Amino acid sequence: MEQNNYGSHEVKITDRSIINLTGINKISSFDDQEFLMESNMGVILLKGEGLEIVKLDTHDGNLKIKGKLISIAYIENMKKNKEESLLTKLFK
Repeated sequence: MEQNNYGSHEVKITDRSIINLTGINKISSFDDQEFLMESNMGVILLKGEGLEIVKLDTHDGNLKIKGKLISIAYIENMKKNKEESLLTKLFK
């Protein structure tokens, strides 16, 4: 994964309803139940209820989300699987 120079990566959760993230390179997809994003430390999948972006600073890679947090996970090898799927489809 190409890493931007946004500095360190940090996740801060307050009262299970405010999530502050730093080192975010890209938001791949999001809705009110799920955020999929790329950070300096890998791909993050955040799940919850009533999720919405409060603040997004693309210059510094900072993101603030509000809503009820259910889970947050780092997903390993996500890009590799996507590339393999594309290659598999091309050569069928």
